[in-house]
Amino acid sequence: MKKVNSLYVIDDDKIYHFLLKSLLKQNGIDIESTFFVNGQEAIDYISQGDNIKNLPDLILLDVNMPIMDGWQFLEEFAKLGNGISRKPVIYMISSSNNEVDINKAKEFNATVKDYFLKPICKEDIEKIFIG
Repeated sequence: MKKVNSLYVIDDDKIYHFLLKSLLKQNGIDIESTFFVNGQEAIDYISQGDNIKNLPDLILLDVNMPIMDGWQFLEEFAKLGNGISRKPVIYMISSSNNEVDINKAKEFNATVKDYFLKPICKEDIEKIFIG
């Protein structure tokens, strides 16, 4: 089993936040979770104080969000490079099954581990948290 103690969820869908919390609980995954409604909110938080040194083990990142989408978040996150002491594992989670988005995620293969379609299910949770 993977050692995952902390999680950032960057997604503008509050219903998804609720469903994800429920799915984690149903699967016995007790994890410290922080939720953001867009990439800018997450970047602002990460950039404050020592937060850049205390990044989570895992980030679940939506593609389509207002203000700053998932792709823009990845670009801004990469700019923080030198200040990041350890890199979290990032999974893209999206309702978009557009080949352009799926292929774009592959371009970020050094940063993005995989791409999952919403709604995520028990099997996806197992792949992400258990391996």
